[in-house]
Amino acid sequence: MSEEPFKAREPYRTFEDLTVGETRVSSPRTVTQDEILEFARKYDPQWFHTDPDAAKQSVFGQVVASGIHVLAMWRQMDHEINWDIDWVCGVGWDDLRLKRAVRAGDKIHVTSEIVRLEPSKTRSDRGTAVTEYKVLLDDGTECVTFTSINLVYTKEGRQRAQGTAR
Repeated sequence: MSEEPFKAREPYRTFEDLTVGETRVSSPRTVTQDEILEFARKYDPQWFHTDPDAAKQSVFGQVVASGIHVLAMWRQMDHEINWDIDWVCGVGWDDLRLKRAVRAGDKIHVTSEIVRLEPSKTRSDRGTAVTEYKVLLDDGTECVTFTSINLVYTKEGRQRAQGTAR
């Protein structure tokens, strides 16, 4: 993943453009100890995230990334691979599992697979996309897995949002 700041792009794929089984894979990202320490010291100051010497005595044997940090990295990688989907918003996560600690030097990537698409029963401007996500090591080891439930604009909804509905 590029170290440049994220540049927002206009999404163009609406609910009707999505397909069940659609899978995407992000670029790999190497996690550094400096970023683990910086994030944890600001947002999750547990000793095994923030103190390299003390963390040697932890169950992990070294500093590990906070689960919240891993999810923040997931979010960046998800924007890389799914930026083109015209999301309304996320409405929930199911079955979130932190399966393996992420350590300094680990190279991680994200996969997404759309597993269910449901048109809204009450609003024609959106549908629900249910997506299974995984944060993985290069060897395929699962670090984090969850199912994300998101609303996606339909073509009608995108036109209405842009003020071009007829």
